[in-house]
Amino acid sequence: MNTPTTRAGFVAIVGAPNAGKSTLVNALVGSKVSIVSPKVQTTRMRVIGIAMSDLPDGTRAQVVLVDTPGIFRVAKRRLERAMVAAAWQGAEDADVVALVVDVERGLGEETRAIVEKLKETRSTRYLILNKIDLVPRDRLLALTAELNALVPFERTFMVSALRNDHVADVLAAFASAVPAGPFLYPEDQAADLPLRLLAAEVTREQVFLQLHQELPYETAVETDKWEERGDGSVRIEQTIHVQRDGQRAIVLGKGGARIKQIGARARHELTQLLERPVHLFLHVKVSERWAEDPAHYRSIGLDFEPKS
Repeated sequence: MNTPTTRAGFVAIVGAPNAGKSTLVNALVGSKVSIVSPKVQTTRMRVIGIAMSDLPDGTRAQVVLVDTPGIFRVAKRRLERAMVAAAWQGAEDADVVALVVDVERGLGEETRAIVEKLKETRSTRYLILNKIDLVPRDRLLALTAELNALVPFERTFMVSALRNDHVADVLAAFASAVPAGPFLYPEDQAADLPLRLLAAEVTREQVFLQLHQELPYETAVETDKWEERGDGSVRIEQTIHVQRDGQRAIVLGKGGARIKQIGARARHELTQLLERPVHLFLHVKVSERWAEDPAHYRSIGLDFEPKS
């Protein structure tokens, strides 16, 4: 029997908010597919990153990474409930579920609650201890033992996603674990996220990076217009939604300085991602009840009425 030439499957990346899941996905893919900021709960949708890997036996594998929203222990608001539902749906649909734990924070209540839920999954379970450069080795070994005592993981990895340390070992393990079969996406595709949504996420990242101490994370960005121009460039119009007039003033900045800076950095990111000139126009709008708008939930891939 010939060895299968290709493998392909889904890996769900789960964990408490700010555990480093998006950073890990970006490192595995080798390009930016998920936004990263110091703000917890940056990821709102199941961003799919696609990583390719060559195994020692000549098999080529496609690992489809589902970067789920960070899971809250107690989801109180509608947006939080929708994000948690999306996270667990991603885990249920995957061939492998990888729990990412921030080793600096250790086994907190949120991670403990996720571990309890993982006992129910039939998928292969991997444990990924992240940010290992920040703690001594004996603490890593103790945390590994503690987590594996709660629920057995098939494999445990110790990485620094930010530094790209040992990330290749994780990708190789994912590639070996997904089932034999044809690729699910073209080999040169890095993410399954519509460009309009990707552009909105890039701008939202810049809002968070520059204003994360001043704005609540509910701030939203929507791409209103996407115009392909004859010279090969693209014209993008976006709206930044905030909930109060005071927040609008913060985003605009004195004399519009802040919004110009957000736009300039987002435009630079988008130019690199799209590999062509980008003309970006930003507007700021007070939308007090956008977090209760079903259309907004649909636009970012969440269910307005998630199943409990």
